[in-house]
Amino acid sequence: MVQTPTSRGRAQDRARVAGGQEHEVKYEATKKGVSKDAVKKAVKSAGNSRKKVEAEIGRR
Repeated sequence: MVQTPTSRGRAQDRARVAGGQEHEVKYEATKKGVSKDAVKKAVKSAGNSRKKVEAEIGRR
C-alpha cells in the first residue's frame, strides 16, 4: 500500500525558528534586517515561536 503524502507537520515547522539551524537564523535575520546574533538572542529570550521571535526583534 502506498502512503499518500500529507502536509502534516509543515505548518508546525513554519511556526518555529530553530536557533541551532544556521539557514533558519539567516533567513529570519535577512527578513527582519537584523544580525544573526540578534535573532539568536531573540530565540533564547522569547522561545522558538516565530511570532514571539519577530515581536522580540521588533522591540529592540
